[in-house]
Amino acid sequence: MIELLPAADFLGQPAWMWLAFLSVVLLLLALDLGVLNRGNREIGVAKSLKLSAFYVTLGLAFGGFVWSQLGEEAAVAYVTGFVVEKSLAMDNVFVIAMIFGFFAIPRELQHRVLFWGVLGVVVLRAAMIGVGATLVSEFGWILYVFAAFLIATGVKMMFWGEAETDLSQNALLRFAKRRLRTTDALHGDRFFVRLPDPATGKAALYATPMFLALLMIEIADVIFAVDSVPAIFAITTDPFIVYTSNIFAILGLRALYFALAAAMARFKHLKHALATLLVFIGSKIFVADLLGWQKFPAEWSLGITVAILAAGFGYSLWRTRPGAERENLNTGAPSPG
Repeated sequence: MIELLPAADFLGQPAWMWLAFLSVVLLLLALDLGVLNRGNREIGVAKSLKLSAFYVTLGLAFGGFVWSQLGEEAAVAYVTGFVVEKSLAMDNVFVIAMIFGFFAIPRELQHRVLFWGVLGVVVLRAAMIGVGATLVSEFGWILYVFAAFLIATGVKMMFWGEAETDLSQNALLRFAKRRLRTTDALHGDRFFVRLPDPATGKAALYATPMFLALLMIEIADVIFAVDSVPAIFAITTDPFIVYTSNIFAILGLRALYFALAAAMARFKHLKHALATLLVFIGSKIFVADLLGWQKFPAEWSLGITVAILAAGFGYSLWRTRPGAERENLNTGAPSPG
């Protein structure tokens, strides 16, 4: 009798679980484009919050599915990865808003760019996580490299912050403009348009600012994934948990973008909490080794992660509360900005 079970596995988990997850993602994308956000309309804060609540509920429900199939430890790792990825990706919101502002993409067209952007993220994250999983399985010591990188990144973010970015001087954008024919003006919601070439008079394909914005958002996600992918591998090395928690968090963040973009000033102090979170996640593997544990307890990891983020959100909201700047000026305290 031929044994079928090994052939039915993919990256350590049953193939049907991967197919179920991908089917849910494709269904969500089709629902998003064809029903929830049909046409080019501005997404308001209220709708953004409702969609985000829907995606968060769905992401946590998938955690329940993971629990039923893989057990409590895997489910806790999934939820921890989901929370960490969503939190780290908040920095991406600031960059996306800057990109949209630079290319003057109106709010009613921003969802179209983000929709196609998330398709790219699904593919790019799969490639990066696949490479990471291969490295971890072949070279176990690479986890210590990931951990040290996260600690260094967290310390840098805490004490030095991040440099201001001038997109007009971005090397990748300048390279793209040299290699592609581009237009300065938008052409509706089109990424490409055919226009006469000034040199030949013949119709040629031009990239619009919509495509350049999409390109820069994809590049930004790859850069942010350099932090977030090692972070999730420091929580679990199961490719299924790593990938599913990443994608569900990113799907939900896209829905939340429009609400966060309208309130970015309220979260400008959150970077300290994110920096602390990176240091904590990176240090877990070293703490576990020092204490002789096989691994850092998953429940502790989730609890500490939530506590760090709750403190960060609370502190940022308090520092940016209405009248806070005026109170600081009256008392001589430093301005929250």
